[in-house]
Amino acid sequence: MPTRPPSQARMRLDPSSFPGLPLDPPSLFRRLLLFALLLLVAACSDTTAPEDVWVDLDRLFAPAAEAEVAQVRSEWTTRPAAATGVRQESAAPFPMAGVPGRLRIVSHLVDGHRHYGAIVVPEGAESGSLPVLLYAHGGDSGVSVEELALLFLGLGEGAAAFVWVVPSFRSEPLRAGGQVFRSEGEPSPWDRDVDDALSLLSVALQEVAAADPSRVAVLGLSRGGGVGLLMGARDPRVKAVVSYFGPTDFLDPWMREIADDALQGRPRDLPGLAWFDRTYLQPLRRGEVSLDTVRRELIRRSPALFASTLPAVQIHHGTADPIVAFSQAERFDAVMRGLGRDEPSYQFFAYVGGGHSPLGLTGSAGRTASFLTRLVGSVP
Repeated sequence: MPTRPPSQARMRLDPSSFPGLPLDPPSLFRRLLLFALLLLVAACSDTTAPEDVWVDLDRLFAPAAEAEVAQVRSEWTTRPAAATGVRQESAAPFPMAGVPGRLRIVSHLVDGHRHYGAIVVPEGAESGSLPVLLYAHGGDSGVSVEELALLFLGLGEGAAAFVWVVPSFRSEPLRAGGQVFRSEGEPSPWDRDVDDALSLLSVALQEVAAADPSRVAVLGLSRGGGVGLLMGARDPRVKAVVSYFGPTDFLDPWMREIADDALQGRPRDLPGLAWFDRTYLQPLRRGEVSLDTVRRELIRRSPALFASTLPAVQIHHGTADPIVAFSQAERFDAVMRGLGRDEPSYQFFAYVGGGHSPLGLTGSAGRTASFLTRLVGSVP
């Protein structure tokens, strides 16, 4: 059923408010005059207020048509991932699970905006000897290079056999050793995030001699899991994606419930939702953007709809995740199985009772390391 906020009260007419009109049975002329006044007042009071706009959720969340998916794919081809305006902002030693490494903060231009990212390389690596692992962060408050320490711990000795690439996303900060670098541009979770990450990948492949462009993987958490899957669907340079509890389909019933709540003034506290509500859902409610426009934004953020071009994928998701519903992983798994995807290039791990943290998904770190080792040769 369509969502319609409560309508505003209408203005009521009191005949005593019109002293020129007698209260006795009016003549035909007076009847016509009263009728005209009623029409005039109704026209003035019945402007299309935001509360009066219907949002057809059935249509907004209907299954995507092939033509809609193809249109988004076509738009993606107009977004080059080339690296321009590259600068090195800083460099410093950075230990990698007991192995000496070097951290470089770089910047480059994406859509005319300066974007910041981090690159970490083991010291002494030979030219073209290392696979590349891009880490796509979760949340909407930026990323710190200190997060890599936990990832290094989880992956063990294999962590030092990668060139690590860490994008910030536009409008958000990259924090490194007490310094803060804020990427420019308006936020665009799960969409322009992908542009930012792919462009930084181009910087790494262009600037880091040790990077092997034929062995690129993405490790994404939450928001970053969705970003990683979209990177894999969009760019053939990405050979493997590991997604931890990332969103996969913005047209599924869980997302519809979230949108319904937001349209009724009860937005949930979820990463990226405040921006999407402010930028698309509320303007849709006010009639300022079309339903087709918002629907296209949902489709372009749904990697399950572009699964046919995905590389090797490993999914980790807890059944009790309070942030990204487990139904997102189930939906993605159904799509991948429908495409005939299975071991070894597709793996899905469900963790009974698991929440929204890798630490609560027992055994996930070892599975991730094994998957990356097999597919991109992370351990010599």
